Amino acid sequence: MTDRLSLSPDAARQLATTTKTRPQMRGITPRYLLRALPWVDVESGVYRVNRRRSFVLGDDKVSVYTQDGVRHVLAEDLRELPYLRDVDGALLSQLADSFEEVTFEPGQELEAEGSPAERLWVLVEGRAEKRAAGRYGDDTLLEVAGEGHYFDLEAWTRSEPMPYSVRAITAGVALRADRAALSRLCDREGALEASVSAYCSSERIRRGEEHPVDLSAGHVGEVELPGTYVEYEDVPREYHMSLAQTMLRVHTRVSDLYNEPMDQTRVQAGLTVEALRERQEWSILNHPEFGLFHNVSAGQRVQTLAGPPTPDDLDELLTRVWKQPAYFLAHPRAIAAFGRECTRRGVPPVIDSRFGSPLLTWRGVPLLPSDKVRLTGAGAGTTEILLVRVGEEERGVVGLRPSGVPDEVEPGLSMRNMGVDAKGITSYLMTAYFNAAVLVEDAIAVLQNVEVGKYHDYS
Repeated sequence: MTDRLSLSPDAARQLATTTKTRPQMRGITPRYLLRALPWVDVESGVYRVNRRRSFVLGDDKVSVYTQDGVRHVLAEDLRELPYLRDVDGALLSQLADSFEEVTFEPGQELEAEGSPAERLWVLVEGRAEKRAAGRYGDDTLLEVAGEGHYFDLEAWTRSEPMPYSVRAITAGVALRADRAALSRLCDREGALEASVSAYCSSERIRRGEEHPVDLSAGHVGEVELPGTYVEYEDVPREYHMSLAQTMLRVHTRVSDLYNEPMDQTRVQAGLTVEALRERQEWSILNHPEFGLFHNVSAGQRVQTLAGPPTPDDLDELLTRVWKQPAYFLAHPRAIAAFGRECTRRGVPPVIDSRFGSPLLTWRGVPLLPSDKVRLTGAGAGTTEILLVRVGEEERGVVGLRPSGVPDEVEPGLSMRNMGVDAKGITSYLMTAYFNAAVLVEDAIAVLQNVEVGKYHDYS
């Protein structure tokens, strides 16, 4: 034992008051989406979106499945083709069986502009670009097709020349069916032949709203004015409250004896609320029924030009949500990848402060980071970038929550005391009620197959 002239610090600390933090939780994120969405208080528990009647053929994709190592077209998905909507399932199966698998390499021409459209293609893996000669003879990029896209239905059905060329960007796999297969089925099935004939003789169908509003403008004098009306959807979509829920348990001995300087129940409840809100944001993005990624219409899906997210890709996304775009939403790695592509081109994005944080913006639209955006694969993984317009007045995306629930501790979130059990444990039912609605289809768009693992060597 050494000769000590004063009390040691270790012993002194036994009499000192410790300064404590509240329990910290790594899983808490800024949850920018929940902060960016305008919230609508729903009094009845149901939110009905009334729209003008429109015609939508489907999601413009045909699904594929693999059996015994062989890829097949999902027969029921062929109802995406307008003249096959109401045909017998056995007929669809026969047409699905006529598709054969082919592989292609980067740069390979799959179809030439002006050539006979003898085959209907369904992309299984990889990407291809559609190009056509512009008005002044230049080569114009029309669209980048990805997995599930098919081409060209109209030319194939009508036996017309291909209106554009298709060239592979990446290696991939496709399924294709000869025009002769459709002809054979039409020869055997009179109803199908009539449906195809009606399609071929009709004007080309475009997505839009039915029954245009007839009006007159620029006239002079006493002309007879047209009459009109606006048609509504017969069965408008209704959004019911979804929920995130758990049971919080706190032993009465803990809350009785160890409640200073921090209320144990309040701290436990606070961390549970954070977890519920995190799940709420994940559900609004990814829920298979109402999640925003699952409610993007076919015409609002954009494929990347080369893989990494470039300024051109985000510009293309802005052409889909050009009416008052509010926010991009992307995984942090996608935002970093976009920053690298901007740096490479010498066009660094502008930084703007939103929600108390510095955020990258493109064309004045902030890129909100969220780890709830799906990221598939490791290293050179892929993800998606969402662009949304928000607000009821802007016919955008809105968050939904009940106008009031019993035992509410936050808007749309309740904490209900369920009593004390025989072991002295108090239970609290923690429930967050919520949903999100897309009021008009062009309020949301998505950039798909975004690669996040590409880096550039500047040496």
